[in-house]
Amino acid sequence: MEKLTFYALSAPEKLDRIGAYLSERLIRDVGRHRYGYVCIAMEALDQLLMACHCQSINLFVESFLKMVAKLLESEKPNLQILGTNSFVKFANIEEDTPSYHRSYDFFVSRFSEMCHSSHDDLEIKTKIRMSGIKGLQGVVRKTVNDELQANIWDPQHMDKIVPSLLFNLQHVEEAESRSPSPLQATEKEKESPAELAERCLRELLGRAAYGNIKNAIKPVLIHLDNHSLWEPKVFAIRCFKIIMYSVQPQHSHLVIQQLLSHLDANSRSAATVRAGIVEVLSEAAVIAATGSVGPTVLEMFNTLLRQLRLSIDYALTGSYDGAINAGTKIIKEHEERMFQEAVIKTTGSFASTLPTYQRSEVMLFIMSKVPLPSLHHPVESGKTGENRNRLTQIMLLKSLLQVSTGFQCSNMLTALPSSFLDRLLSASLMEDAEIRLFVLEILISFIDRHGNRHKFSTISTLSDISVLKLKVDKCSRQDTVFMKKHSQQLYRHIYMSCKEETNVQKHYEALYSMLALISIELANEEVVVDLIRLVLAVQEMAHINEENLPAYNRCALYALGAAYLNLISQLTAVPAFCQHIHEVIETRQKEAPYLLPEDVFVERPRLSQSLDQVVIELLFRQSKISEVLGGSGYNSDRLCTPYIPQLTDEDRLSKRKSIGETISLQVEVESRNSPEKEERVPAEEITYETLKKAIVDSVAVEEQERERRRQVVEKFQKAPFEEIAAHCGARASLLQSKLNQIFEITIRPPPSPSGTITAAYGQPQNHSIPVYEMKFPDLCVY
Repeated sequence: MEKLTFYALSAPEKLDRIGAYLSERLIRDVGRHRYGYVCIAMEALDQLLMACHCQSINLFVESFLKMVAKLLESEKPNLQILGTNSFVKFANIEEDTPSYHRSYDFFVSRFSEMCHSSHDDLEIKTKIRMSGIKGLQGVVRKTVNDELQANIWDPQHMDKIVPSLLFNLQHVEEAESRSPSPLQATEKEKESPAELAERCLRELLGRAAYGNIKNAIKPVLIHLDNHSLWEPKVFAIRCFKIIMYSVQPQHSHLVIQQLLSHLDANSRSAATVRAGIVEVLSEAAVIAATGSVGPTVLEMFNTLLRQLRLSIDYALTGSYDGAINAGTKIIKEHEERMFQEAVIKTTGSFASTLPTYQRSEVMLFIMSKVPLPSLHHPVESGKTGENRNRLTQIMLLKSLLQVSTGFQCSNMLTALPSSFLDRLLSASLMEDAEIRLFVLEILISFIDRHGNRHKFSTISTLSDISVLKLKVDKCSRQDTVFMKKHSQQLYRHIYMSCKEETNVQKHYEALYSMLALISIELANEEVVVDLIRLVLAVQEMAHINEENLPAYNRCALYALGAAYLNLISQLTAVPAFCQHIHEVIETRQKEAPYLLPEDVFVERPRLSQSLDQVVIELLFRQSKISEVLGGSGYNSDRLCTPYIPQLTDEDRLSKRKSIGETISLQVEVESRNSPEKEERVPAEEITYETLKKAIVDSVAVEEQERERRRQVVEKFQKAPFEEIAAHCGARASLLQSKLNQIFEITIRPPPSPSGTITAAYGQPQNHSIPVYEMKFPDLCVY
């Protein structure tokens, strides 16, 4: 062998003839089953290949590859393994001269076939599969970086390489469960086809350029489809974790795009399949967010929200094509619900990894998709349309809640821009109690920036709030600007939410948390005053009960006011204010415990039906509060002014009731320049019935007027002259009598020449001269 190597190096032009001779001998020995000579010939070729790097090596390589192919075609496992090992050695050699006509199609096909070996002997099967994987790894290494070689990224090659690797990854449990003994476990793990396949897959994806990612990912998706691997989803998640950690970070968004496209392509597949794809997408997106997600952020959310709408339609109609026909696949509603929850979870998990500015954009995007009744966002009518709208609203608000959870932003103006806040607060006026609760929880997520939310989960009247260990910061300038701009809007919607009959304990807990968090996160002196006025107005609402609220709702509002005023009195630390609040609470504990949260917000609330007889000692008095706080520097004039919400067109447009029910628009006129003025112009209520009556009455009046004119024209055309003259004379005399009455009413006594009053106040003037009979001097000019 040494002489042969020396001769080949001395006369490189002879190398191709040496290769041809050895190839001929090997083929002949294989045919005659002389396997010893086959091994010698193959070893000689390997050593020559490793030693010679001359320009004429290309012809020698052709002979070498021909011999390797011959070995791989053999049915003998040992020869297949021998040929594979020689090919791997060749793959690791860096050639000095390029080859323009070499093809590896046969090797890709044969190695892929070996990866799927089903030999009866487990040990031999494992060796063949491992040889196949090593062979594929060798092909990739040999071709991936050489532009002149065959393009290994073509779909025809990727469709064989990738499924072969995944097939071996898929059988990792089977390979590990049949290890011969614990002592050989470490060695077996090193020789596991699954681990080798994973390493090869990582290497393949790590070498993929931007334009090749699609061809590498598509076979993975097809393999998971063909083998129904989305439903258990464990293997699918593992595959894409390998993919996401292997591809270059700047290419990760291409993988996400492939998954999104695949989700759209499977929009009519079973809900379990779609749920599997979404959960894989969730895992992949979280990994991708640590690198570069690029322009796929909104695309991803758009696809998820579109799938959410489709799922709602499927659940409502019961089929994928909108109608149940013969042969139509019936949809299971609980599976669709499971898919919807998976979409919502994915939305939240991905959004949690985004930077603040992108998260804000995502929330604006989701909110713009929520169907709300307004001039610019019409909703569907009919029962099916209402159900679809309601489900869509709930699912999108759930998604928004997931995105907003844990959202931290120092500037509330950027976190809650007007376009977002207006639409969100419009949803708080919906009839559906679940939707209103979601809106409150979303607002709480935004406002709570110091993790105080869970400390207000229970409504109570603590005598010392220091046990809550609240984290309180001074209100920043940005927060002050935000409250100046949006505070009245927030107060109005809190007040409106308190009026809802369908509120349950969770709603009051959310309202209490919101009031408390505003007091801690966003409050200055002006905000504190307005919040106290708001809560006192809520107490007045429960006391007067113009809304005819049930007993539970009234008791809950009383209790809510007590809990909040107890909290704010201790936060302001004004002794006289705290004393008044504690006195009222103690009085309630003795005489009316049903007005306190400890008796109302429990599993079995103790209520009273005699709420109309609540005495003033049980109420927090606005005059007393304004007096004690005014002495501490708070605006007493503003505190004295009862809070009355200013309702706008936005409230009317977003009112949740159907077209046949009442839509109330309260028009309230209030002078802002005189806060001490307590008189209020009574509100004018315009209801649907009023509008309907006005329209019907106007039509009837027009009909009557038209009929009267017709009768007048007909009378003047057909009646005799004497009758017409008598009618006109009667009208003239009637007019004259009316004028005389007016003149009598407007008669005033002439001014006395001496300037004194001619009659006592309140006594009638018997002899007064009518104005038109008074004599004026001739010099008066008219």
